[in-house]
Amino acid sequence: MLANVGDVYSVFSRELQQYVACQVTRIKDASSSRPVAAVLELDWTGDALPDAAAVQAMRPLLCDYFFWNNRHDHCYATANVPPGYTLVGNVAPLVDVEVNSYRSAWYVGDSVLRQRNWERIDPLRRQQFKAASDKREVTLGGQVFRQDATKINDSVLQALGDVSELEQLPCLMSIETGNGTQALMEFIQGNPFINELDWQSSTVHALDFSGSGLERLILQPDGVTSLVLNEGLNLLALDSAPSPALRIEDGADGRHLTLQCKHALPPFHGLGQLGGLSLIGMKEVDLAQVARRFPHLTSLRIWGKPGMASQMASLAQLAQLRTFTTYDLFGFTAEEFPSAAQLPQLSALWLTSLPADVAKAIKAGYKKAAAQGLDLSLTKARKPEWLAENLLNPFRDWDGREQIPPAYAKKAALAYKNMLAVTRSLDAAMEATAAAAALEAMVAAYVEAFNKIERRASIIETVEREEIYTVLAELLAQLRQQLQQAGGQGAALVDEAALLELFDRLREF
Repeated sequence: MLANVGDVYSVFSRELQQYVACQVTRIKDASSSRPVAAVLELDWTGDALPDAAAVQAMRPLLCDYFFWNNRHDHCYATANVPPGYTLVGNVAPLVDVEVNSYRSAWYVGDSVLRQRNWERIDPLRRQQFKAASDKREVTLGGQVFRQDATKINDSVLQALGDVSELEQLPCLMSIETGNGTQALMEFIQGNPFINELDWQSSTVHALDFSGSGLERLILQPDGVTSLVLNEGLNLLALDSAPSPALRIEDGADGRHLTLQCKHALPPFHGLGQLGGLSLIGMKEVDLAQVARRFPHLTSLRIWGKPGMASQMASLAQLAQLRTFTTYDLFGFTAEEFPSAAQLPQLSALWLTSLPADVAKAIKAGYKKAAAQGLDLSLTKARKPEWLAENLLNPFRDWDGREQIPPAYAKKAALAYKNMLAVTRSLDAAMEATAAAAALEAMVAAYVEAFNKIERRASIIETVEREEIYTVLAELLAQLRQQLQQAGGQGAALVDEAALLELFDRLREF
């Protein structure tokens, strides 16, 4: 359903446990396939949907938290009304101004929550924050900062005599440290403005941020056995796998939190009600495991490397799922992917780089849901040829090996792609001399790619040497079989023994 100018919508905010409201003040690109609406957050909350009188009395929310000074939260987002939003009235637009900001979705209630949290902070501290000037300077750890500086790292922290010196920065909001201490943790607890922390330290085993104002916590969990989170934390990003003994405590058991993990879904205790999960750099992901571990997810994001997904049908077990996003994720069929009816709460489905046949089927199957407000985006549909060159590339595993830089892993993968291109150009009707010349040139180029790598870096060890040979041998055998199936004398075009001998003669590794 498309919104109209003047429409007022209300939705229940899980974070506030109240209804909130917004108004659509403009529609842009109305004739395009993806029109956008200017969504204005309103200064209203209630325990039930608003009646007509309440709608007439609504006014725009004025925000003055942090660096905002009586600003409206007014941004363009999709003009498709997301599921869960109820039309409660239509009145003349409450503001008539140009809108220059865009968002990926309707985040109504976010600014109401931020404003309430701001107003809970001691008025004197808020006054000091607002009064900080970019014209005044302070000296910390031998370095000069503007008084309104917002970020510091270990270059300052290591030079401080006492962390209390940080009070000279009333706008300090972000800290990055690889040498976190108990004293720094306690300082963060007592400073409501610090909302982002990158903690890469293993010196404190029991971390407690329960009294802080953190919104984003990036954590290197090595050595951490206990982690207590604060109310209001939006993102917990784990930079590596924690100990299975790690206990994470959260007042809402993770209901309002997004957990971000790299390469795998790690074991730990806690967050049984987790609301959001972001999996980055995944080579494999089992959706049944995800659904069992975190059955209350409202948001799931999976970034493949590329990745292979198994048990995709288990996605339907996530009855509260509102947003599902993937990038470079394969290994599942159109039949396995849940239908729109199986995901009734879904408001956004963004799939980028997926099998072409799956993309086509999902587009057809979710057409009605998209017309009713689902934000549907299916891009970079991959054909079988792309999958063979990238997803099934035998040198894919080189990326991440200790002695192999990523640049050389890419060169190895490219060498395989170039061989595939040559084999696809051959057919059983070719003259034997032309086919032999093409295959000899292919092998020579393949070997030279790895010779160059070895000359520059000497990274090809016994395992890699065998892999390089095996990849060529298997590709030649596969080509011979394909030409044989084509009939005629096609198989005779591939002299495997001679080509493998050429490989041995040319290689320098």
